[in-house]
Amino acid sequence: MAATNIALVPNPHNPSVDSEIAAILAGAAPGETCGTDLGDAPWQVDTRPGYGPGASVGDVIPTGAPRQGELPREYRDADADEIERRIHAARDQLGDRVVILGHFYQRHEVVAHADYVGDSFQLAKAATAHPDAEAIVFCGVHFMAETADLLSRPEQAVILPNLAAGCSMADMATIDDVEDAWEQLEDVLGDLDTPDADGLLPVIPVTYMNSSAAIKGFVGRHGGIVCTSSNARTVLEWAFARGRRVLFFPDQHLGRNTAKAMGVPLSQMPLWNPRRPLGGNDDDAIADSRVILWHGFCSVHRRFTVDQIQKARAEHPGVQVIVHPECAMEVVDAADQAGSTDYIRTAIAATTEPTTFAIGTEINLVQRLAAEHPQHEIFCLDPVVCPCSTMYRIHPGYLAWVLESLLAGQLPNRITVDDAVAAPARQALERMLLAVPTPVTGSAA
Repeated sequence: MAATNIALVPNPHNPSVDSEIAAILAGAAPGETCGTDLGDAPWQVDTRPGYGPGASVGDVIPTGAPRQGELPREYRDADADEIERRIHAARDQLGDRVVILGHFYQRHEVVAHADYVGDSFQLAKAATAHPDAEAIVFCGVHFMAETADLLSRPEQAVILPNLAAGCSMADMATIDDVEDAWEQLEDVLGDLDTPDADGLLPVIPVTYMNSSAAIKGFVGRHGGIVCTSSNARTVLEWAFARGRRVLFFPDQHLGRNTAKAMGVPLSQMPLWNPRRPLGGNDDDAIADSRVILWHGFCSVHRRFTVDQIQKARAEHPGVQVIVHPECAMEVVDAADQAGSTDYIRTAIAATTEPTTFAIGTEINLVQRLAAEHPQHEIFCLDPVVCPCSTMYRIHPGYLAWVLESLLAGQLPNRITVDDAVAAPARQALERMLLAVPTPVTGSAA
């Protein structure tokens, strides 16, 4: 592993999860990680199949998932100070020719160089704010870079620093499986693209932003829409105004939590397992359904439990528990509030009195919030340090390599969406952009 100058004693004012993991693995700090290989450099992980260490390490990666080529040795051997100097130097020379986007879940050492930091939806919008930039370097995961390519100008190059930064949730709904499900639903419900006497379609497909461009294209072709964790309720209202039921993918938990908050009974939310005929349901269950939930999930948010909430309440009287709606229904029900990553940030920022917060979302964001709001006590519900496996594949070394390649006139790791997919996918995204939620507080969506 390359040398590093990060101190092995965590600094409470430094949101670096990297330094905390290094300290725990070196025995210099108390705590537990979800794997000793979190200490491996990403270029070591890139030589191994799978999503990599972290929350998704046990998930099955699809055959043919993108793999990253070997990072040149000069970047692998450089220490953190040299990498940082090279990033700054390249940025200075590139100027406005490049814009760097960093997701909330990225490691601190990466987002420190980002022009914009946000969730996938916010960053997709940020990608459109610089039409004159030659390149958009997206420090996130594959589906986010695809979305940026869909929304940016054709001449702009969208670059993902590490091609292996995928998303296990997005991979749980493949285009082949979704098209097969659509055919099986037609066998039960009839032609899904023909409205009934009331002008309603039998099914409206709704896909979470955390899905491939191919899935977004499918949704666009069939009159559906993309949703985010912040506008999921508004999107479901849009869909119910146009169809009898919704096929929601890939995250079952966001779909269930949102529909439940809207009054849809659990008995009308069958789970669709793509590995079983009719998703594991019978004809009557499909006919009576209101929301058909795809059997997908986020491995980060699956780690949060009701037991963790009960422990936090016992040890911190008066604690405010806020979780992401990708958590299981029982966890969302037990929390004080649930909402998107931006909702969590806003709720903490709006709290004026010193408060203890237990947060159920990815550790990099939690650590950053704790550093930004020292007047509060903020900690992650999960005591085990376990970052998003695929976000963790982005490292400053890859960022330095990409920026210096741009200076040399190269376009490494460019992400493009085929025109046949892009047109309907943009249509689904444009519908999403028009689905602006009414501001609320304490929402589970």
